[in-house]
Amino acid sequence: MTVTVATQQPERPHLTVRLAAPRGFCAGVDRAIQIVERALEKYGAPVYVRHEIVHNKHVVDRLKAMGAVFVKELDQCPDDRPVVFSAHGVPKSVPQTARSRQMLFLDATCPLVSKVHVEAERHHAAGRHILLIGHAGHPEVVGTMGQLPEGAISLIETVEDAEAFERPGDAPLAYATQTTLSVDDTAEILAALKRRFPELPDPHKEDICYATTNRQEAVKRLGEACDLVLVVGSGNSSNSVRLVEVALRAGAPSAHLVDDASAIDWGWFEGVRSLGVTAGASAPESLVQGVIDAVGARFDVEVSEDDGLRETVTFKLPRLLTA
Repeated sequence: MTVTVATQQPERPHLTVRLAAPRGFCAGVDRAIQIVERALEKYGAPVYVRHEIVHNKHVVDRLKAMGAVFVKELDQCPDDRPVVFSAHGVPKSVPQTARSRQMLFLDATCPLVSKVHVEAERHHAAGRHILLIGHAGHPEVVGTMGQLPEGAISLIETVEDAEAFERPGDAPLAYATQTTLSVDDTAEILAALKRRFPELPDPHKEDICYATTNRQEAVKRLGEACDLVLVVGSGNSSNSVRLVEVALRAGAPSAHLVDDASAIDWGWFEGVRSLGVTAGASAPESLVQGVIDAVGARFDVEVSEDDGLRETVTFKLPRLLTA
């Protein structure tokens, strides 16, 4: 006779999970992705995209599978296929080249980035030298600096840069910022600049976009209350990287950026009783759900969503795609 002995499964440790609100896609990212999808529907594949449409590996891979071809420069695109410019914006030379080649192009630049471009042109027309607070090499910074002649804009990355900057001649000054920066870091840089140049005029509206600000405020609340914070987003996403920094600054003992659930190091969870989860503005909600599912497979989870701001901003698609 065979005797079967029932073995009791060990109880899973309890874990409280807090979801930030708001999190994930912003209106500019949603619009940019829709532009590529609609272009594929209207014109068929392939549709070329100059640079990553948004900084998220999963979004880019999904669009590739639909027929989007991502390139670094226009010289990699044929004249007879549509090309989309990324949400981060492009230098003026890019659409000029596209027009000279009689290409069909769709500009997916976030309207809030376009606002910074217009502001920079306005300052330049008024004879001001522009200080751009941002990160060297980021596509948005490259695009903004490319709106004006070389030398018209000085890039300020750090407080040290602000202290070392020397005004070119007696030109009046103005400033603009990359839209995806840390609000707190930008405030420190701006304070240094205004101490040295009190006449610096403020923009009509803050350049750091509403979505970046809202997500940083939401992750601060997680950082203040949680043992561990996970930010869903890709490593080349500026706003996602900033969320990790903001969580740590707010008091989180540990915070990490993960592309998806497969990037989680379960060693991070040792001694953790409360987990905060958020997502950068270019990360789809499906990736957040994947993280929750992965955590739920190992822990007895109690999930709640913070009562944060509900964003209602939307941006129109280009007329070419709605006609």
